[in-house]
Amino acid sequence: MKKEGQYVRFSEAPVWDWQRAYYEQMGLEAWENRQVPQYITSNPFIATAYAEMIFGFLQDLAIKGEQHEMVTIVELGAGVGRLAHQVLNKLCALNEIAGTELPPFRYVMTDLAMENVMGWKEHPSMQAYIEQGILDFARFDAMHDTELNLVMSQKTLRQGDLKQPLLLIANYFFDSIPQDLIYIGEGKVFECDLLVELPQHVAEQKPADILENMTLQYNYRPAPEYMEETYPYSELISLYRAELEDSHILLPSTGLGCLERLSKLSRSGYVLITADKGDHRLEYWKYAEPPEFAFHGSFSLSANYHAIKVVLEQQGASTYFTAHHYKDLNVGMILMLDEPIRYVNTRLAYHRFVERFGPDDFFSLKEWADLKVEQMDLRQLLAFWRLGNYDAEFLLVASAQFHNLLPDASDEEMLDLQAGIRMMWSSYYAMEHQAQAAFLSGQLLLEMFMYEEAKMFLEKSLTADPNTQQAAVLYDLAVCCYELELEQEARIYALRVLEIDPDHEEAKALLDGLE
Repeated sequence: MKKEGQYVRFSEAPVWDWQRAYYEQMGLEAWENRQVPQYITSNPFIATAYAEMIFGFLQDLAIKGEQHEMVTIVELGAGVGRLAHQVLNKLCALNEIAGTELPPFRYVMTDLAMENVMGWKEHPSMQAYIEQGILDFARFDAMHDTELNLVMSQKTLRQGDLKQPLLLIANYFFDSIPQDLIYIGEGKVFECDLLVELPQHVAEQKPADILENMTLQYNYRPAPEYMEETYPYSELISLYRAELEDSHILLPSTGLGCLERLSKLSRSGYVLITADKGDHRLEYWKYAEPPEFAFHGSFSLSANYHAIKVVLEQQGASTYFTAHHYKDLNVGMILMLDEPIRYVNTRLAYHRFVERFGPDDFFSLKEWADLKVEQMDLRQLLAFWRLGNYDAEFLLVASAQFHNLLPDASDEEMLDLQAGIRMMWSSYYAMEHQAQAAFLSGQLLLEMFMYEEAKMFLEKSLTADPNTQQAAVLYDLAVCCYELELEQEARIYALRVLEIDPDHEEAKALLDGLE
């Protein structure tokens, strides 16, 4: 085994360098190849919840007479970009429905890797929002940066530039940036220093391989500096010393420092909407073992929302987390504002779209529903799809059952399925399953005799990936063209099917019918 130096502070261990290197090397591919989880924090359901909270915030500002200055929404670690696209889609829809004068807004996507920033800029699903002037991008290093250099507007946001409160979104953010690790025992604080060991053959490999093969050893060093009044979070440490025993505590010092730096951009405070694995309750940290590393190309730990909550409340914030326990995703909202009680619509939106039934509840239900689709009838499938705001992921899972049930579907059910497909594509974010989603949409519309719309989606599938299920797509296109009396196109598609599969009997029969 090769040792990576000596014992060092947890937040300064080489694991964080490999983490950064992974994201910088992989770029958007880290999410598109499904190594790094993204669905749970970027599906249409959570995007709708976030859009409702943002919309409530814009309403509250308008009620206060502050509807003329720009509101800046900054997403930290925006990843593949799907959440930003979905939030903007839902927010613009709410704005249109309301028809009232609200403050203008811009959404700024940020990430550590500049390659990601450039990828979002060129992404086809982002162009409409860029053209409207409501979407911008910036590289942002959570460890150091104090300003945002906007790519599209070429403006720089510096300390005190924003008159309106800043709105921050941080999903899977606090669990993936450096944290300190301490141990509380017998009323004393110990620093948990880390020694990383690697097999010799792994030392020169890619960051993902290094992380998966490392072995960690801890050393407990007395750390009286945490108990001094000069320590920035001394009140938090006093609470932990009084209430905890034999407990390993992740301290989000980097995350809190990042929030402090970003807060200075605005003269009016900020709102934080955040989702992560990690608890806001003190009990969660009692007798806590050393942190578990979850590996997915990179790694993630738990976020200490309890520490974030306590520290920000001491600074005057109002914090909101669910009264019920979360399973996979803890969604919180923090108002670091003057008189947060006045932001009624913002607080009500959290209650309606997170507390009452939120993204974590929906994800638990979807895990169950994905396994039960074969037992659902068409109305149940449509109802659940509608609950998830017509998520493409559910169509991919449930398409076979939709097909099975279509022969007995009523006209109303078929019209609702057609409307669902349209809704899904109105907010679809082009990713790796675009061709498959378009093909399944086209097949369902074809079976419902909606040939013109089916043809449009089948062509979309062919354009997205010319090699995906090519013979099947081409044959369905031939059928659509035949039914639409586009005989020349039908003949071309049928001949292309036979080039790929000379024994395709249906294509031969279709050609015979054209003679």
